[in-house]
Amino acid sequence: MSTYTDIHGQRASGRIADAQPDRTTMRLLVIEDDRDAADYLIKAFREVGHVADQANDGEEGYALALDGQYDVLIVDRMLPKRDGLSLIGALRDKKIETPVLILSALGQVDDRVKGLRAGGDDYLSKPYSFSELLARVEVLARRRGGRNEETVYHVGDLELDRLSHQVTRGKEEISLQPREFRLLEYLMKHAGQVVTRTMLLENVWDYHFDPQTNVIDVHISRLRSKIDKGFSQPLLHTVRGAGYMIRDGAR
Repeated sequence: MSTYTDIHGQRASGRIADAQPDRTTMRLLVIEDDRDAADYLIKAFREVGHVADQANDGEEGYALALDGQYDVLIVDRMLPKRDGLSLIGALRDKKIETPVLILSALGQVDDRVKGLRAGGDDYLSKPYSFSELLARVEVLARRRGGRNEETVYHVGDLELDRLSHQVTRGKEEISLQPREFRLLEYLMKHAGQVVTRTMLLENVWDYHFDPQTNVIDVHISRLRSKIDKGFSQPLLHTVRGAGYMIRDGAR
């Protein structure tokens, strides 16, 4: 049984995910300049099955958040280059409506009011527990619902439902492991496009380097056997020297 350090700096035994139920995968962006705090959150979100990216300052966070691909933004208020409230205001000016949870050591009523008026959807004071942070993030994601967000992906007769975590091809239900689901979700989100190994490592496994592992090959092989085996038309293709692509070959 492993140990981890929570946001209060205390040691606790057990994996973060041990007490967590199965959840719909969320794509999160953590904008936090404290490297230890950011690493903790990225690891914690990963252990409960979510995908989390990290930005170390306000400018980087703003650039990543502009395309609106995230379910929730977790934004530290005190950031270098562009502070959290300025970042949120700039996103709202650009009509980016991604829900924002503000994290701050400033926890007075006036501070929380300023954060919410700047465009934040929730405000959590430091120190905090990860379980509370996770619950608040899930609430924000549910509130957003389907607003400008595709929840069901289709490629040919293959269907993936992000909310129910169900995958079917034709009338056949396909059972996937959590990582296989995340892999298929990412491929279907980019259907018809070449997805490189680096893209998969960074967005499905949260690796920001190639660790010379065959993890992608193993999971692609398993996924292909589940979604293509027994069907006349393959959907998952290897693009030699480039990566992978999921597409409807009938077109």
